[in-house]
Amino acid sequence: MDMIKIAFFDAKDYDIESFNRSNTSNDVSISFFETRLTEDTVKLAHGFDVVCIFVNDLVSEKVIDGLVDAGVKLIALRCAGYNNVDIKYAYGKIHIVRVPAYSPYAVAEHAAALLLTSVRRIHKAYNRTKDFNFSLSGMTGFDLHGKTVGIVGTGKIGRIFIDICKGFGMNVIAYDKFPAKDSGIEYVELEELWKRSDIISFHCPLTDENKHMVNAQSIDMMKKGVVLINTSRGALIDSAALLEGIKERKIGAACLDVYEEESNVFFHDFSGHIVDDDTLVRLISMPNVIVTSHQAFLTNEALSNIADTTIGNVKEFFTNEYSANEVCYMCDKVGSCPQAHGGKCF
Repeated sequence: MDMIKIAFFDAKDYDIESFNRSNTSNDVSISFFETRLTEDTVKLAHGFDVVCIFVNDLVSEKVIDGLVDAGVKLIALRCAGYNNVDIKYAYGKIHIVRVPAYSPYAVAEHAAALLLTSVRRIHKAYNRTKDFNFSLSGMTGFDLHGKTVGIVGTGKIGRIFIDICKGFGMNVIAYDKFPAKDSGIEYVELEELWKRSDIISFHCPLTDENKHMVNAQSIDMMKKGVVLINTSRGALIDSAALLEGIKERKIGAACLDVYEEESNVFFHDFSGHIVDDDTLVRLISMPNVIVTSHQAFLTNEALSNIADTTIGNVKEFFTNEYSANEVCYMCDKVGSCPQAHGGKCF
């Protein structure tokens, strides 16, 4: 087999370290680029067999055409979600593989960490005691025990978060378009989940159907003081509506690891610069909002699994002309892919 050449976009130090550690073969070569994959940077892919991308790389129609013209045969997502890829346009032109599960525990545990930090004011206590301020004024939280948590999305991450919540003695209800059979989970419709939940946590992929599922109308149905946790995809929540809900004291707290306009902000250091996104700036300024920069996945175990699976996907694709982790437009239409999946999707 000839050397497989991978153009790795949006590379961070932790990516480079984990992929170099995982790539022990002599038949895969990785070139790391700091820039994201966009219409302006797609020309960097010339001469490569594969592009490896993350959640904020943009794979539009023009990017897909550019990759095809460059001779790229495979898009290797080093993440589970693929809402940033136009999979419909890619069908029949270029193959796509992903990492379906790298560490569901990492994401679920981060959601729990955000929740505990918020409701017990741990972030505020940390800042205060750094200044030797040991006052407890304004630090009152609430018990999780006995509260009702609504889980939107009951895949691996959602079910692990459910187990964590049950460990705290919380009452769990859930919504999923495709409920898990024989799971013992109490499934309800979204409207009921909005109305009953003290805490709502999102663990579902982003689709055209559920974009801005949290909006002015759904917020109006929620309990006063509800806590929202999003470690999934930013555009599940209408940020402007979220801000209004916080200002109106309807939303008690928001814990956000993702943000719908994060692509030009997250993963970068803006500490010495002005951030142009007024909504994000106002959200961060709110005392009951915690924002982390898409770091829920970031554990040693997850990084290792991402690297191993991504390189495995690439080698499997070129060696066997097949990858079990391929995704395509027809597969995304729930089982209607014309292939028997003993081979490529097209």
